[in-house]
Amino acid sequence: MGPLSIQNTWNSGWAVVKAYWYLRNVTSRGAFIRIWGRPSIRNHGVMVIGEKARLVSTIATLELVADGGRLEIGARTFINYGCSIAATELVQIGEQCSIGTYAIIMDNNYHRLEPERRYERPESAPVVLEGNVWLGARVIVLPGVTIGEGSVIGAGSVVTRSIPARCLAAGVPAKVLRQL
Repeated sequence: MGPLSIQNTWNSGWAVVKAYWYLRNVTSRGAFIRIWGRPSIRNHGVMVIGEKARLVSTIATLELVADGGRLEIGARTFINYGCSIAATELVQIGEQCSIGTYAIIMDNNYHRLEPERRYERPESAPVVLEGNVWLGARVIVLPGVTIGEGSVIGAGSVVTRSIPARCLAAGVPAKVLRQL
């Protein structure tokens, strides 16, 4: 075991310790979760993070918010820096998902379109990412969307409608390009 392996083990160990600190107020957390950087974690609902999840908040702050809702992050899921994930009803991210930098996942738009009702919060609609979903950088997932197992969403896409399992989808709005 060379010095590089010892350094990696040291860094990974600190990442586990940091996870205990930053996730001290979550409802439930699995073992061996790792955090790099300083995320913003606000749990005013139910927040569940599965074992061996990896959360990066180094270059830009990662935000995880349960605002009266349920936020679930599956085991072995990777969430990169700059992401913002907020649940007022339900955001469920399956196991072994990969979330690219600056992705936004929210189950509520937080405002209405009508000028006279702009400060009212609309109804929420659950967002579900099934297992092994990969979101590219700067993907936006809007309320009421389910992304099927094994699907990939191309960078910069806006997902306005549900995507079936094992598909490649991209664009604004995201459309299925092919089966995987």
